[in-house]
Amino acid sequence: MIAWLTYVVVGLSLVHCLGAIWYAARDRLIDDRLLLVAALLELALVVLLVTGLLGLGHIDDSAERATFIAYLVSLPVIPPGTAFLAIKEKSRWAMGSIAVGAFAVGVMSVRLLQIWMSYD
Repeated sequence: MIAWLTYVVVGLSLVHCLGAIWYAARDRLIDDRLLLVAALLELALVVLLVTGLLGLGHIDDSAERATFIAYLVSLPVIPPGTAFLAIKEKSRWAMGSIAVGAFAVGVMSVRLLQIWMSYD
């Protein structure tokens, strides 16, 4: 797994989370800027998924490997899922779900890096 890519994912998820909080505070709906950040985040997560799966033999413990795979596979689902919800739900709470999803992506990405680094 690439450490700098994980930091990029965490940074993008932070920008996405803060943008969604800003939109929620202003009672604004999702727009192209927030969708662009979500698309960039999704692209980075797909690259993270591929690199993580290619280096899967690096993790020895089966429980940690299962957690690692579960996080890797579920991470790319979160940004499109929350974006779809925000497009369909036209309320402030839609921006809240994007913020929570982006926060979860950041936390799960850091956990992925912790698992990976513990087997170096």
